[in-house]
Amino acid sequence: MRVIMSSEHPIKVSTVLHSWGCKRTTSGSVPRLLPSPSQRIAQRVSGYLDDCTCDVETIDKFNNYRLFPRLQKLLESDYFRYYKVNLKRPCPFWNDISQCGRRDCAVKPCQSDEVPDGIKSASYKYSEEANNLIEECEQAERLGAVDESLSEETQKAVLQWTKHDDSSDNFCEADDIQSPDAEYVDLLLNPERYTGYKGPDTWKIWNVIYEENCFKPQTIKRPLNPLASGQGKSKENTFYSWLEGLCVEKRAFYRLISGLHASINVHLSARYLLQDTWLEKKWGHNITEFQQRFDGVLTEGEGPRRLKNLYFLYLIELRALSKVLPFFERPDFQLFTGNKIQDAENKKLLLEILHEIKSFPLHFDENSFFAGDKKEAHKLKGHAVDESTSERVRWSPHHEDFRLHFRNISRIMDCVGCFKCRLWGKLQTQGLGTALKILFSEKLIANMPESGPSYEFQLTRQEIVSLFNAFGRISTSVKELENFRNLLQNIH
Repeated sequence: MRVIMSSEHPIKVSTVLHSWGCKRTTSGSVPRLLPSPSQRIAQRVSGYLDDCTCDVETIDKFNNYRLFPRLQKLLESDYFRYYKVNLKRPCPFWNDISQCGRRDCAVKPCQSDEVPDGIKSASYKYSEEANNLIEECEQAERLGAVDESLSEETQKAVLQWTKHDDSSDNFCEADDIQSPDAEYVDLLLNPERYTGYKGPDTWKIWNVIYEENCFKPQTIKRPLNPLASGQGKSKENTFYSWLEGLCVEKRAFYRLISGLHASINVHLSARYLLQDTWLEKKWGHNITEFQQRFDGVLTEGEGPRRLKNLYFLYLIELRALSKVLPFFERPDFQLFTGNKIQDAENKKLLLEILHEIKSFPLHFDENSFFAGDKKEAHKLKGHAVDESTSERVRWSPHHEDFRLHFRNISRIMDCVGCFKCRLWGKLQTQGLGTALKILFSEKLIANMPESGPSYEFQLTRQEIVSLFNAFGRISTSVKELENFRNLLQNIH
């Protein structure tokens, strides 16, 4: 099998030979064989995950053979393939954004007539009969309405209040989908893959995320940080000593971000531009790119840690999907596109997938989140605490560390210079943010009415589409890890 070499991080021949199983001896005698790359990945990314009772092998079997095929079918349906996004929002943190000029960085938005009318409609949640009833009620309200005219200044203020109220439970800075700059994108025509966007511009994005938004003091240095000098084992040990000393909530936050980063790198390695001629473009698995990012030897142990964080992220989003099942089981809820037959089939498939997820035997125990110091826990979740009862009192604007850190990361996505990378970055951060919103809304979900709108707990179409597509990306990463293990075995 031909091994595709990457140009971003060229490896010395001696390093490649070393990584493929040959270790030079001091006497110059016959090299001593080391474990193969596939063996190194299998040995280092296996067994139980930190802060969990689940193991890698159980996830692989469940995802790759029971969940992945049906999930991909669902994500190919009209409801989930169209995502409305504003890719023209300015970066809120710096002005010197280097826009990627490569063709593969571009996003092709949908023409208006390509998007089903039911998706473009504001009343997408319910059946056609329910939508008609809503329209009748709205008409009655208009005809019998009291004149409550407001000044332009007051209207703007009320709009800001509404935006604040709507965002109080959200973990992401949501796009204004009513903006003229927001457009529908067909995710199937704009797949996540390698675009050539790399180097200092991408390092800057991830550096800001890790250094300023993961509860890490500046004195603690991340191992293998391309923007830091003097990396070494001592700094690696210091970093992981610091990480293990954190409360489980802050440690989990870092692992979620690291897992998302790892998942994105798996996608880029699995859909790499292998050949670009005037006749065709050929995309496929770049084994060397994958090794550079995840091989235990080449990354000094970092790669396997990153992949374990990917599995941790998988468990978090899997648990959120199992928890949100009652929201989708309500009879009034529809994956509304206007095509009754397709909508009914999609809801049936969706519920089958969610029931399959609920049957997973080793779910992450979200009670371990914020289960220790209750005062610190509520501080991270964003709630005030009654000292006498340790009960949640109300949202506290001063104690929203966990949520606000994640919202800040979602805003950083507007600083990504590659539009296709920005698209998938925004979608996946919104999807993860929606998963966290679900995990922190268990009582609200339990108290939902069996029929009609749910006012206490709601998910917008944007949140639903991003939630399932984000999990689809993580599920694809887990499947691709199996593909890479097989490819690495075949080159020996």
